Amino acid sequence: MDKERLLTRRLDEADVSIPGVGTVRVRTLSRAEVLVLRQATDTEHMDGPRALTLERKLLAAAMVDPPLTEAEVGRWQKAAPAGEMGPVMEKVSEMAGLSEASPKEAMQTFRGESGN
Repeated sequence: MDKERLLTRRLDEADVSIPGVGTVRVRTLSRAEVLVLRQATDTEHMDGPRALTLERKLLAAAMVDPPLTEAEVGRWQKAAPAGEMGPVMEKVSEMAGLSEASPKEAMQTFRGESGN
C-alpha cells in the first residue's frame, strides 16, 4: 500500500452544460467538505434562506471552471432562471453520492448511521 497515494486528493470532475450560457466544470466533494456542509445545515428544517446558503456553500466548493466564491454563487442565484442551477447541483450531488437518498438519509450514510 502506497500511503501517499491514499493521502493524495482524488476528486472526480465532470462537465455540465447550461443551455444558452455554456459548460461549467464541477468536482465531487471530499468527505471533509460534506461533513462541514452537514454541520452547517439542519436537513429536517431546510427553509428558503438555509437552502440558499447550502447551495452557495456546495457550489462554491464544487465549481472548478469557472471557480466561484460563495458571493459569486449568490449573484448567480439571483441572475439565473429558476431551473438553471438544478442540473449543476444534481451532478455534484450524484458524484458525491448524495443523490440516491434524501438529504437526511445521505448525511446518515456519511456519518455511518443506520436508518433502522
